Amino acid sequence: MISRFVFLPLLVSAVMPVLMFGEVPVKGNDVIRQAMQPYVNDGTISGAVTLVVGKDGALAMDAMGKADLSTGRVMEPDALFWIASMTKPMTALAVMMMVEEGKLSLDDRVEKYLPEFKGQAGGRAITVKDLLTHTSGLVGNIDPKPTLAEAVKVYAAKPLQFEPGSKWSYNNPGINTLGRLVEVTSGMAFEDFMQERLFGPLEMKDTTFWLDEAQAARLAVSYLRDEKSGELKPTTIRFLNDRKPTDRDRMPAPAGGLFSTAGDLAKLYQMLLNGGALDGKMYVKTETLELMTTNQLGDMKVSFTPGMHMGLGFHIVNEPQGVTAMLSKGSFGHGGAYGTQSWIDPVRGLAMVLLIQRAGLPNSDGSEMRTTFQKSAVEAFGN
Repeated sequence: MISRFVFLPLLVSAVMPVLMFGEVPVKGNDVIRQAMQPYVNDGTISGAVTLVVGKDGALAMDAMGKADLSTGRVMEPDALFWIASMTKPMTALAVMMMVEEGKLSLDDRVEKYLPEFKGQAGGRAITVKDLLTHTSGLVGNIDPKPTLAEAVKVYAAKPLQFEPGSKWSYNNPGINTLGRLVEVTSGMAFEDFMQERLFGPLEMKDTTFWLDEAQAARLAVSYLRDEKSGELKPTTIRFLNDRKPTDRDRMPAPAGGLFSTAGDLAKLYQMLLNGGALDGKMYVKTETLELMTTNQLGDMKVSFTPGMHMGLGFHIVNEPQGVTAMLSKGSFGHGGAYGTQSWIDPVRGLAMVLLIQRAGLPNSDGSEMRTTFQKSAVEAFGN
């Protein structure tokens, strides 16, 4: 790690760029940029956008490297990224909106709303809470289907991996099923619900399951590092199955289908830092958010890094260590398949967002880049 920092003063201008957060100028941060630039220089990643958010808005935003190495397109602060499983907490927020309205209960059996789950082989009936905590035992994959309804019927037809509630196993079918529950209980298509209740009010104009042509031109290319040459090679977005990001003949995957930008995510995490409210609008009650970020599974082994607990849609830092050592106990968040990360430290009042498009990481939640970014963000803003 030390070697990454030896020549940093030569890599970063003393004058930090000023980027725009909506109509508000947001300065870059020297500490964060110096920490992250070496990963671009040594070819670990093509580029990145980093963001630190406080309760009053964005504190620092930096864009570095390239969004497309073949064309030399510079990484801009409004670059779009496939945020993959960072979609999951947003789906959980939608579910909890239905719970607040009395249209769902955490202890409800899924079969109450989706009859295709009646008599599913493998143990007791799956509950809404099982889906939110990755303890459902459902089998399936995230491959896009024409509709959520059709995908969920496939999940329901397969025997369970294990007795629901008996163990934690990261589960995309379970989160996709939550999206279908939102459709049934709200009477709206999942993508319409998310737009009307979350993205629209928060003015998250670039957060979508399907890019338009203008947005696609701002999408950061995904890369995989060649094992022999060590060079970054373009790779596909895994869950699209060779479809284009603009193709609409795929479901709005609640488990990992969203594209977004740092500016959009800043608004979401500012809302969460403020207990579920922003600009006079309450999205979820503070007590609901507290429930979502409270351990739901006791001492059950969960998540992809040690010392973690599982909430409702969020992973929670219980014992800070390793990649989470710089975070406060009770910090919560979620990562994505291609290295994206978003973590909220409620003690420090900070949200930290790392946007990269790097496939092939052994454990994106445990990456060195995440560690470096979080350390630099806490150093710059955590005291």
